[in-house]
Amino acid sequence: MLSLVEPLIPTLRRYARGLLRDVEAADDTVQDCLEKVVANWHRRRNDDPRTWIFAILHNLAINRLRQKTRRGYAIPIEDMPEATNATAATQEETIYGKEVLLAIERLPPDHRSVILLISVEDLSYAEAAKVLGIPAGTVMSRLSRAREQLRAILESPRANVIAGQPQLRIVK
Repeated sequence: MLSLVEPLIPTLRRYARGLLRDVEAADDTVQDCLEKVVANWHRRRNDDPRTWIFAILHNLAINRLRQKTRRGYAIPIEDMPEATNATAATQEETIYGKEVLLAIERLPPDHRSVILLISVEDLSYAEAAKVLGIPAGTVMSRLSRAREQLRAILESPRANVIAGQPQLRIVK
């Protein structure tokens, strides 16, 4: 087996590099291919292992390309622009965030659960309906009412003092 596979390694690397256009990814893919060849040598069907090995390599390379497309391109953190670094929230953002959380706590449980599932956990209406055991139409109407209630709570003069805590307001 080794005498049949070893001479193919340079051509496998060349083919992988041509497909992937990334030396490290190509070498990793060839390594994965060789592992599969060794593990599945007994399963090959024809006398010429060359086409079988190239098919394995091709499939692995295509899968890697698809995965790269789904995940996007990675760049080293040192090369990231400063503007993309996380920054601490401003005082106003922190206060407003606390106001929103306190306002959500004031919602009725059925409205609170819908708004958290849809807006925070990013579930679809159908998924939220399954979780709550209610029709999707009910989810949509509860969400609409919950958003309206939340808006009213945040815009009311009482929003300045939620749960007995005075909140700062920006004066212009």
